Parts: sequence; structure tokens; C-alpha cells
Amino acid sequence: MEFARAAVSLRFPNGGELKIGGNYVPVVRHGEAIYVSGEIPRVGDTIAVTGRAGSDVTVAQAQWAAKICILRALSLLKASLGSLSQVQSVMRMTVIIQCAQDFTQHSEVADGASELLYAVMGPVGVQTRTSLGAYRLPKNATVEVDLVAASIVPVGARDSQAQPGNRPNDA
Repeated sequence: MEFARAAVSLRFPNGGELKIGGNYVPVVRHGEAIYVSGEIPRVGDTIAVTGRAGSDVTVAQAQWAAKICILRALSLLKASLGSLSQVQSVMRMTVIIQCAQDFTQHSEVADGASELLYAVMGPVGVQTRTSLGAYRLPKNATVEVDLVAASIVPVGARDSQAQPGNRPNDA
């Protein structure tokens, strides 16, 4: 499945600037490594899924939130590299789930993110992964996902996206 088709199927806007909520850069490149900051399921100005998995949010809703997080991360990778074909490997993914105290389906929620990564990236999207529960996430988001990927072509110690004054609009 290509990125654009995945974006349409999840009602995620393909293209345009992603709103970043904080004083940080969303992507840092160092050599071949590309670090994508934690992404919450924000679509425009709205957090698509809020609340606790296992309480007010179902596993299916949390999986959908994880997929939106992955689409945001892939959008950032695409913007950083010019094309997702420049990704050699998605090396690591961390999925954090705001959940009820007795929630135990962390892996099932993370599977939503892993499945979409594989659907869009093929074998390049197969990654190591950690999934864990948290008491609270920013903006009451149900899920937050970060990635570490490797690019085909290494860059210098830090690319222009990580330089002060060249951050995305935080508004």
C-alpha cells in the first residue's frame, strides 16, 4: 500500500505542514540515523483519539490512533528525505499508550502501527519495537509513537532541520 492510499483510508491529510506542539524539532538526522520525535494522533488542530485505552477507548480505536501517529512520522521522514524510498530501514519504534491500570493489550495496539508500517514500507518497515503504558500523554492523546530509521544516504552530523531558527512553526 502506498503512503497516499494509506492516508486516504485513515482520513489523514496527505501533504501540507504538520502542526508541531512544542519547542523542539520533529526530525534529527545524524549520519544514516533519522530520529523522529514522538507523534500523537493529531489531525490538523484536533487530537483524533483521546482518553485511556481499556477505559473510554477501545483497542480498535487505539490502533487507529497508532496508525495516525505512524502516518505523521512517515510524513516527517518523507519531508526530511524527499522520498520514503530513501529509507533503508525502520530500526526501532516505541509505542506509548495512555491506558487504564488493568490494560494488558499494549502489543495489540502497537500491532496497528507495525501493520501500517509494513503495508506502506514493505520489509523496510519491519522494526524492533517497545510498547508500554503510561498514566497520561500530551493533550490527553491515547497513543504516542516515535521512530528511529536509517537512510540510504548518510548526512553530516546534523542536517538543516535541526538547526536553531529552522524549526517548523509552533503556532
